[in-house]
Amino acid sequence: MTYLLALDQGTSSSRSIVFNRQGQVVAQSQQELTQHYPQPGQVEHDPLEIWRAQLATAREALAKAGITAKQVHALGITNQRETTVVWNRKTGLPIHNAIVWQDRRTEPNCVELRARGLSTTVRAKTGLLVDAYFSGTKLRWILEHVPGARQQAADGDLAFGTIDSWLIWQLTHGAVHATDVSNASRTMLFNVHTNQWDTELLQALDIPASLLPKVQPSSSLFGEVNADLLGAAIPIGGVAGDQQSALFGQACFKPGMVKNTYGTGCFMLMHTGHTFQASTNGLITTSAAQTTAQPEFAMEGSVFVGGAVVQWLRDGLHAISNSSEVQALAESVPDTGGLMVVPAFTGLGAPYWKPDARGSILGLSRGSTVAHIARASLESIAFQSAALLQAMSRDVLAAGGQAMAELRVDGGACVNNLLMQFQSDLLGIPVLRPAVTETTALGAAYLAGLCTGVYGGPHELAQLWQVERRFEPTMPPSQALERMARWEHAVKQTVLPVT
Repeated sequence: MTYLLALDQGTSSSRSIVFNRQGQVVAQSQQELTQHYPQPGQVEHDPLEIWRAQLATAREALAKAGITAKQVHALGITNQRETTVVWNRKTGLPIHNAIVWQDRRTEPNCVELRARGLSTTVRAKTGLLVDAYFSGTKLRWILEHVPGARQQAADGDLAFGTIDSWLIWQLTHGAVHATDVSNASRTMLFNVHTNQWDTELLQALDIPASLLPKVQPSSSLFGEVNADLLGAAIPIGGVAGDQQSALFGQACFKPGMVKNTYGTGCFMLMHTGHTFQASTNGLITTSAAQTTAQPEFAMEGSVFVGGAVVQWLRDGLHAISNSSEVQALAESVPDTGGLMVVPAFTGLGAPYWKPDARGSILGLSRGSTVAHIARASLESIAFQSAALLQAMSRDVLAAGGQAMAELRVDGGACVNNLLMQFQSDLLGIPVLRPAVTETTALGAAYLAGLCTGVYGGPHELAQLWQVERRFEPTMPPSQALERMARWEHAVKQTVLPVT
């Protein structure tokens, strides 16, 4: 039996999953991650906690599978993408907590960069907008706010990385400082056309090149896990940011294929092949997971608060004690009773890009209950995702392409049938849920398997993909349009007036 081990380091937890050659889950282990909120709009993680949890779950997953590390053919890594870590090369210790992708503290820095006229350059070279979402300004903030960091960087003592680089460093005992193209493309420092760090952008953000990891194709040999960690040396053969990894795990290899991941946030990606397609509708262009040195691209829309709205219902409102209870609570009422929830807790992402928006509940009446709020919260995930697909469709049609025929879905919230049906209704196209919904981890496993000869090519992986359930639209198109119009009206109410 051939086994692949995937490390899936996400925003809310660290997980490890053992897959067999058919892409089926053999065993898995998961640990929740502590969320640190130093100030409003700031989100941090402890990099050492991330590492300890990731190692513990890897060991437990192997034990649950009843196998040893010697039986694992290769290891793949997938990760929360823009989250930024800086550590000392000599001690291996982080000099600051990891600044999470949701963190908005560097928005003033982004305002300055936009004022300097860098938006066009950044968009042309990286496919990204100048936004606090991405890693570049987070790295600059750490260098400017941690005492002595600038000097340590100048002396070559510091290393920067997204979470994949941090894990590779730990897994190899500091022998490898590397990342893949998909993670590098999220930094605002990487030229996606040449697949190289960009000197002009590094100078603009005042980032020393000595900090940066080596960039490799997503499916390539990154090194070996040190034998003393898991019991045997395992090749690290695949690395990809979580959303590009999910696109790969969903077998979306051809231009025009689209997937949406319902995690802490929601992330919709459409493969565009070797074509760098710029958006005029608030989306970004990013590097797709690459099996060769030739650039491949995807168009992406990011919702900052997707499944996290369910965590808010649980931890903030105490409306439920477990996330799995939300569907039953939402279904206890026939509709939202006119309520609309816009969960702009950390601003609004694509296609709106409103960093100053804040969460809102609109349409409250005396008859409103927590069940109505729960149903409206679930629907908000579908509304935000529908806005992404509509923006993507406008870009595709303007470029002479064809409308999307279906949407492949994955992530924790895709198991919610109420949400998936509503998503199909709003979009007016089928929503396909695969038999294996752990497609983020699966993508990393597939990339590692391709690198080490387990699979012959993407065509073989496409044959392994299977549908578990297909949701067909049942809502009349006119009603879907009306619902989306109400959503867009609600979004406009979320930006608070300046006081």
